[in-house]
Amino acid sequence: MIARLLLTMSLLLATAAASAAPETLRFYGYAYDLKTNRYLYTEAHEQRVDGDHWLGGTIRYYSPDAKLIGVKELSFASDPYVPVYKLDILADGYMEAITAVGKDIVLQKRSKRGEPLQEKTLAHPAMSCGDSGFHSFLRANFQSLMAGKTVSFTLVVAGNLDAYQFRAKRIGDTQFEGKTAVRFRVEPDSMLRYFVDPLEVTYDPSAQRLLEYRGLANIPNPADGKPFVARIAFYSQPPKDLPKLPPATQP
Repeated sequence: MIARLLLTMSLLLATAAASAAPETLRFYGYAYDLKTNRYLYTEAHEQRVDGDHWLGGTIRYYSPDAKLIGVKELSFASDPYVPVYKLDILADGYMEAITAVGKDIVLQKRSKRGEPLQEKTLAHPAMSCGDSGFHSFLRANFQSLMAGKTVSFTLVVAGNLDAYQFRAKRIGDTQFEGKTAVRFRVEPDSMLRYFVDPLEVTYDPSAQRLLEYRGLANIPNPADGKPFVARIAFYSQPPKDLPKLPPATQP
């Protein structure tokens, strides 16, 4: 479903400045309930990068008590904005994936453990991105966004086995960890925006690093199975209210 992609749109990730050789970056995202500010889960990111290019990596999702609840593996070898990826939610067996990216894009989904696998093939749209490639697409169009221009694109949503028209636009400045940051709003570029809430992403305007995401998350609420509506912050240090840091390599 769109909810699972828009985050991410788990969409939504931090990157570092250019480097001389490929390296692996490790960092955390800290997810809170957008309304109540209750701590929800922790994201442990491992990104393989070559300068400004995101090659692929892994995102592991942990509950507040540091138990693994989901894993995403992704690769940008075929396209810089539409990754081949697979997301598994361990509790219910939910799975979504993009299994091939070329002239066509192959999408897969399984709603829960034991249910049949669904698959669909779409023509590869121009000006498109999918899943976490949304972040790379925004960075590629960062100067246009900073200038106040609206950037339109096609968002490939494996969880819906479909693709949708979206748009992004700068909506103002804010502060993050005491420094100036810029906010962008991302929403459907169609009548769908009357049914799907927009999301907001906050970036470092110099390093183009994702600092915070607000919107629907990848991870479902165990109480009702619906995706959390979350604020995911990429703080430079673990927050004081973090219940327990996951057993992952320290960033």
